[in-house]
Amino acid sequence: MASKVVRKLPDDLKLGVATAAFQIEGAWSEADKSPSIWDNFCHIPGKIKDGTTADDACKSYNFYKRDIEMLKYLGVDFYRFSISWPRILPNGFADKISESGIEYYNKLIDELLSNKIEPVVTMYHWDLPQNLQDLGGWTNPLMADWFEEYSRVLYKSFGDRIKTWITINEPKQIGLFGYGLKRFAPGINAHGIGEYIAAKNIVLAHAKAWHVYDKEFREKQKGVCGITIATDFREGATSSPADIDAGLDAIQFEVGLYAHPIFSDEGGFPDRVKRLVNKRSKEQGYPKSRLPEFTKDEIEFVKGTSDFYGFNHYSTKFYTRVGFERGMYPEPSYDDDIGAIASYLDYEQGAIPHVTVIPQGIRKALKWVKESYNNPPIMITENGYGTLGGIEDYDRISYFKKYLNCILDAIEIDHCNVLSYTAWSLMDNFEWDSGLSIKFGLFQVDYEDDRRKRTARSSAMWYRNLLSTKTLNLDHVPVLEDISF
Repeated sequence: MASKVVRKLPDDLKLGVATAAFQIEGAWSEADKSPSIWDNFCHIPGKIKDGTTADDACKSYNFYKRDIEMLKYLGVDFYRFSISWPRILPNGFADKISESGIEYYNKLIDELLSNKIEPVVTMYHWDLPQNLQDLGGWTNPLMADWFEEYSRVLYKSFGDRIKTWITINEPKQIGLFGYGLKRFAPGINAHGIGEYIAAKNIVLAHAKAWHVYDKEFREKQKGVCGITIATDFREGATSSPADIDAGLDAIQFEVGLYAHPIFSDEGGFPDRVKRLVNKRSKEQGYPKSRLPEFTKDEIEFVKGTSDFYGFNHYSTKFYTRVGFERGMYPEPSYDDDIGAIASYLDYEQGAIPHVTVIPQGIRKALKWVKESYNNPPIMITENGYGTLGGIEDYDRISYFKKYLNCILDAIEIDHCNVLSYTAWSLMDNFEWDSGLSIKFGLFQVDYEDDRRKRTARSSAMWYRNLLSTKTLNLDHVPVLEDISF
């Protein structure tokens, strides 16, 4: 049967866009805001590929009203943004709450609501106060308590208007890239140990924040609270039993390590991860597994602590045991524990590898979440395509069309419980270790302009049409107009 060219989106599927505080706000030392780990990391020569910083970024701290004009132009149902921990709590702790920080986010939230745009808030999108990192950051078990205190400040300050809370964005990228490798802040590079300690502490921090909401605020504020997990799909590179097994291992390391303790019936870390890390730890002479254990009380405390599954997805990786040898990766390390070689095969790549175009992977990932975790409500909180620039971004439009087509298959055929879809990103921003060189925006940002002029790309016009018609037309090509903010 021929595939449909025009498909109606479900009436109740909400559509929005996303950003993150560190990537767009700038004003890194404004008022009493303290430095985050990313403020300091991007000031270290050689850490950011294009040598830029996020000191100013898109200047959204100053120009947030223009951002809202862009959101109105698109016609989004909601705007997902994050709150900067060091802008709210300059000491990292709840002993001092910044009046200017509270005022900024109050103005942003109120302006969104006055324009009938739902604010969806992420509490932590990677910008940890540096003074908490000086105490060990996410490898310190007390981080769970500090995050709990921070969450309570947010609920008290904004919970009367915020009805969707995301506690933490992408635990894997925080733990693996920041503590297991030196790619992201804080660049600790304690591979094979740091990422696993961080994983447990992040999961516990999330659970504490959820319990605070559930016990102290939910009845009055009547919102929902969950976590967002990077759920790029992982599978075997071939149909050989060894490769199939490698793919099953990889998705548990990449996704299950963080999702299983929260969403599974049994709780705790996945058996595949526990078995492999324990085996390699013994072979390497460790007296016990490098993977920390959850106590029975912790397992019960964490289970069920998410009202939805926050789902970020960009691409798919394929794993093979063929050619893998010990010593290929540092020992110990996450990659060595998995024991396979990963690649994107020969699929079409974008400006960076993790947006390699493999649309069927998002359907497989949604179905995997459904089957693994009892069909939870899923909020797709990020999906997008990176380029090197240009206003006529038809490659981004093509990516969105293909991925949304597969999402509709997941909803209509696989009966996945998808509540929302979020395009990453509203505008170009500071793309972590790539700096300002990689462009994810529906709107182009002119970083040479002191006012950071934002110009609508073809993809902004395409997404606007999708939002207004609630129809995916695979043949629709927008006519580019000159629209700037």
